[in-house]
Amino acid sequence: MKTIAILASGNGTNAENIARAIQKKKVKASLALIFSNKRDAKVLDRAKKLNVPYVSFEVKDFESREAYESQLIKLLQAEKVDVIVLAGYMLLVGDAFIQAFKNRILNIHPSLLPAFKGTHAIQEAYDYGVRVSGVTVHFVEPALDSGPIILQKEVPLRDGESVQDFESRIHKVEYELYPKALQLVVSDKCSVRGRKVIIKK
Repeated sequence: MKTIAILASGNGTNAENIARAIQKKKVKASLALIFSNKRDAKVLDRAKKLNVPYVSFEVKDFESREAYESQLIKLLQAEKVDVIVLAGYMLLVGDAFIQAFKNRILNIHPSLLPAFKGTHAIQEAYDYGVRVSGVTVHFVEPALDSGPIILQKEVPLRDGESVQDFESRIHKVEYELYPKALQLVVSDKCSVRGRKVIIKK
């Protein structure tokens, strides 16, 4: 059974959803810990309520960003973490971190990548007037919101729909898609060939 760690910076709804999926055996893995780079992040309160171990330290605690990531790598390696789930982790992970966990770091993004990268994807897609946006789960590479795509699901924009309602429906799809993609990874059904993720039946 694979061991998971969740990295999050904020509210932690996706982190809680993943944790609950593991507790309910929808994702067949063990959850070592939830980590946050913000000591006051709400995700840590969620971890407490779920009885999940949690750790927090911040970049400002260290001499450099590299020293911060080195400590994080040591923490995850000490916990024998196999797969890392980014769930609203608002720092770009560095090259050393990615090399330490090559093709074992997952991220979720609220658009159909490569469209609308970055932190305001839903608003930007809405303002652009798209007919369809969606959700992407992908492996992490150094460039922002790049990396081979594991799963995607479309979310159509309804005529006259508010951006708030559009965002709400996208989040519902996130809660469905992320555990599904994670289960594929922890059950060794995904292999990466170039930019493509091959999923075994």
